[in-house]
Amino acid sequence: MKFYVIGITDHPQPFFPPEVLGIIRGGRVFSGGRRHHELVAHLLPDGAVWIDVTAPLDGVFRQYQASDCQSIVVFASGDPLFFGFANTIRREMPGADITVFPSFNSLQMLAHRLLLPYHDMRIVSLTGRPWPAFDRALIERVAMIGVLTDRDHTPAAIARRMMEYGYRDYTMHVGEHLGSPQEERLTTLTLEEAAQRTFGHPNCIILEASHPLMPHPFGIPDAAFALLDGREKMITKMPIRLLTLQALELAQRHVLWDIGFCTGSVSIEARLCFPHLHVTAFEVRPECEAIIRENMRRHGAPGIEIMMGDFRSVCREAIARTASPDAIFIGGHGGHLKEIMQRAVDVLAPGGVIVMNSVSSPVVDQLTGHRPGSRQLWDDACRELGLVQEPSLRIQLNDYNSIEILKCKT
Repeated sequence: MKFYVIGITDHPQPFFPPEVLGIIRGGRVFSGGRRHHELVAHLLPDGAVWIDVTAPLDGVFRQYQASDCQSIVVFASGDPLFFGFANTIRREMPGADITVFPSFNSLQMLAHRLLLPYHDMRIVSLTGRPWPAFDRALIERVAMIGVLTDRDHTPAAIARRMMEYGYRDYTMHVGEHLGSPQEERLTTLTLEEAAQRTFGHPNCIILEASHPLMPHPFGIPDAAFALLDGREKMITKMPIRLLTLQALELAQRHVLWDIGFCTGSVSIEARLCFPHLHVTAFEVRPECEAIIRENMRRHGAPGIEIMMGDFRSVCREAIARTASPDAIFIGGHGGHLKEIMQRAVDVLAPGGVIVMNSVSSPVVDQLTGHRPGSRQLWDDACRELGLVQEPSLRIQLNDYNSIEILKCKT
């Protein structure tokens, strides 16, 4: 099947070059959104059939395939290959013959209106999509971010999220109804102003840093975290935290599970150092939820998924909500290490890694040569589960007992 995909703007009198007008005049089956139909209805030939592009899209493609026409003319907003419908056609009908006639997309139009050079702009779509790509752009301190919005991810909602996590050093440019002479509106605001406003839909935004942005620190000072009951020992110390992230090989991983997060220091450090990661943090103590959320806001680490409850009970719920983890850190086990590792192995992606920090006891059993406590439990679990241990790393800070960073793979 042949598709001609024609990009249009919101202008009530769309202009098309002669080649495109010829395709429209010779067509019989047309498709697009209801708004597109209103804009081009006067150009369609007598007897034209129109297929509305509405959710669910499975029904739309069944109508395409059921039509007895060898070619379909589709109207789409802006550039149909820019988060557009041409990509959907390629995905749903890989063998289709597609010709695209693009127009300017909305973010290009907004940049043109503002005379903003946009060659370095990071593009993020929040149209029917969750926050991760946008959060990553914030964490990476991108100086100019173009955002496609929807009715949930509005400019006001975006501004509120940015302020919640401390990303206030941006100006927001909002373009409403771009391409429509009667309705088009451009507004430049602070985030505080944008958070209080309602904007016409459709709209898009460009976020422009007000000054050069400094990167996040590599290694957050321990004193910068809110603690559980003010207990300094209930946090993975910064040098050990960074060595732990290195052991987890996070640059090449995709999903990190932090089991027993307590203050959230490992999850937050991982999120800031490796913003491509999906991080899920588990904790059984209910009072820790407020602590990790405070630390996420304090250090600008949005997007960490928090799972409260006994890991042994909630891990199945977690795996149903995200991809299999390929990196797991066990920060606390409450004496149930073997059971936790069994469940971790059950969900770990092939080639995944498990890391745990064990406080080394100064006492050694003279008969067996083994150290009691979590190291013994770790060794037993690795043996029973067929996990391959890598050499451990031992480090001592100040007057604390030494810590062993333990690592195993499937």
